[in-house]
Parts: sequence; C-alpha cells; structure tokens
Amino acid sequence: MLETQNIDTSDPENENIEYKEKLNETLEKEAVAFLNANGGYIYIGIRDKDGAVVGVADMDKTQLQVKDRLLFGISPSPMSFIAISTEKLENKNVVKITVKEGTEKPYCIKNKGLSEAGAFIRVGNSAQPMTQNMIHAFQTKSFPKSLIHIEAPEQELTFADLFIHYRRYNKALNDNTFAKTLNFLTKDGKYNYLAYMMADNNRLSVRFARFNDAGERFELLEKAIEYGNCCLITAIQRVLDRYEIENITRSTLTGAAHRIDKRLVDAKCLREIVINAFAHNDYSYGMLPICEVFQNRFAVRSYGGLVPQLSVEDFFEGVSALRNPELMRILKDLELVEALGFGIRGIMQIYSRDIFKFTDNTMYVQLPFDESVVIGRVESGGIIEESKGIILELIIGNPKISVPEIARTINLSLSGVEKNIRQLKKDGKLSRTTDTKSGEWVVVE
Repeated sequence: MLETQNIDTSDPENENIEYKEKLNETLEKEAVAFLNANGGYIYIGIRDKDGAVVGVADMDKTQLQVKDRLLFGISPSPMSFIAISTEKLENKNVVKITVKEGTEKPYCIKNKGLSEAGAFIRVGNSAQPMTQNMIHAFQTKSFPKSLIHIEAPEQELTFADLFIHYRRYNKALNDNTFAKTLNFLTKDGKYNYLAYMMADNNRLSVRFARFNDAGERFELLEKAIEYGNCCLITAIQRVLDRYEIENITRSTLTGAAHRIDKRLVDAKCLREIVINAFAHNDYSYGMLPICEVFQNRFAVRSYGGLVPQLSVEDFFEGVSALRNPELMRILKDLELVEALGFGIRGIMQIYSRDIFKFTDNTMYVQLPFDESVVIGRVESGGIIEESKGIILELIIGNPKISVPEIARTINLSLSGVEKNIRQLKKDGKLSRTTDTKSGEWVVVE
C-alpha cells in the first residue's frame, strides 16, 4: 500500500519518488512504471539531480496538461488511481502526482502498446522496460477472466458439433439459452473467445507430429497432422483417438496360458496428461497444445507454465487451481474430466517427476515407453518404423481391413501403407489368404 508521503527534497529519488524539473516527455513512462509496481509520487518543479526546488510557473496549465496526458496517454485508463495536487515548498509551487498501484496490470503507454517500448515497471529509482515474459506474467494472472471477456475474432459462429457432444451424454443444450448457460457472451452480448474455441468454424488447430530422433538424427517422419478448425472438444477427441492408435499393445502368454497385455505407456496417464494440457493451456498465446511421438516416448507441450497460484510442490501434491474454469466446466459436462479425476497423484504412482518440465511459458510432459513393448516394434536401419507396428495392430483387430481404411486411420498415404505392407510381407510377418477383395490378412506370430 502507498503511504502518505512527506517530502524532504534532501532525500534522493527512490522506488516511490520521482522528481522532474519540468513537465517533459517521460511523464507517461514514469506513471506507467508506478502503476505496474507499488505506486509512488511524481513531483514536477524539483530538479532530479540534486533535489533543488525550482517551482512551476503556471500551475493551472501544468495540472491540466498532466491530467490530459495521463488520461489519454495510458492504457487501461489509470485515472481512478491517480490524484493531482499542488504543494508549496520553499515558497515555490510544485505539482504533486500521486500514483497508486493499479489493479488492471499491465499498464502501458497507449501509442506504444504492450511492448518494451510501452510497458515499464519501477525498479529502485528508475522506470525499467518490462520484458515480454513480464508482460505476459501480468496478463496470465487475470487470463481466466479474459477468456470469457475477449471478443471472438469472428461472430458468425455455429455449434453443431458441440450440440452433438452434449446430446451424446444426455445433456441436450437449449438453442435459445446455451450461449448464456455456457458463458459464451461478452457483456456486450457478443460471442467471446470461449465460444470461438467451441465453434464448428474456428481457426484453431492442434499439431500432432511424429519424429525420428535416433542418435544424432532428428527429423519429422511425415508431415505433421493438424487436428482443428473445428470444435475444441472434437479436436481433443481426435488427438486422444490418435494416441490410442500410437499406443500399441504387446501381448504375451504366461505359463498358465493367460494373456498379459502391455502398452507403450499407461493409457490412463496418457489420457490425463492430454486432457490436462487442454484444460490448463494458456490460450492467450494464441496456440493450442502440441502433441508429439518420438521413438521412445510420447510428449505433450502446453502453454502458460504452471497456474500462477501454484508452486511446483503444490502441483505434485495434487493441489488444484483452474486457469480456465469455464472451459473446465464444459469438459466435466462431457465427462472428459471428473470432479476429482485420476490426477497428478495417480500419474506419480506410475511415473517419476522427471516426466514434467516447467518453464515460465510452457509445461512439457514426456511419457517414456515400456522397453518390453518397444522390443516388439519393427526396427530397420536404426529407425523404429512405428507405422508397421500400428498396421499390424489394426490388422489383428480387423483381418479384413482394407488398405484405404488403414491409410485413413493412421493418416498415412496409400503408397506409404502399401510400402509398409510390402516390407512386412518380405519380413515374413504378414500374408494374405487371397489376393481378391474377399481375402483376409494373416499376421505371422
């Protein structure tokens, strides 16, 4: 809290006091710095070098100029946190500007915007430029509010997919009230960014990529898939379905003739990590989570790092804090998350903390493969050809599956599927009962 200041001009400038010999071009900069910090006082008519009182010749004109510049030169409007008054020091008039800490940080010089040239914060006795990370940190603290108050970039939105998802769980939406019920409207009655994310016709996409990272090599195995430009719920389901295909199963028989199925990673943990990435992603970055497949792990990157209220220890203790409460409500409605959920504690029972990596701007989770399952994948030239293993899994599940069906399921070209099948036949792992359309695939164990 900013305390009442009794000025002693023999004291130098500090974190709460700024002297100006006369009104100059840095007024907005100094005010913004105090608004973004703990508040302070700007005195016009006191020389900053030595604290000498020089006074202000035209008090009324100076006060009016100060008011206009702060009112029209700073965004958001700071006037409820600023008071302009006069004082007489050493028989000379000075203008005193009291600046309280603002509640709508970050503030900036309006014509320069939220950049290092426009946003400042008081550090010691000077106004320092705010980095983009600092600016975003201030924005993140209030982003859950922003998600429903930011106007959607498009207003001609449809929600057919969302209605289908709700009907699937016997929670039909009302055509006339759903927008209000789901907090899809701004105060002005326009669709907000949450509505945009749930619309059929948005321009948001999730990148799903498969990499070869054997030894010193690191390359994209195939063109990255983009799941998106549709309702976010639909995109999440498609990502989960794709990971379900990638997360192959290896079956072994025990001495008692019981079959044991093992997957590359724990399916429940993988699902939890994917859904959490979407639930807690900071959409102010303008990006959705990125999903990746490597030779020995699955990875999911989300934006925003930890929710600001949480420490790393809080996170691993399973303490819950929501970045996007309105989005979480929809995910719960559609049974993608539970009220209590499997949670971080459940993941920690199977994996170590090392699978999580936090930065100021991202959370990166990597689930390592079970080596006993990886052994069952086809390996050639040092590159684990995951497509072959996935094709075999699909054929085991449906011996009559066609090449086009395989191609559509795993998002691989027809020629790519045919190439893999030829190699599997050559390796003696796959055959066909007949070459006609009525034939079946036979996987050679």
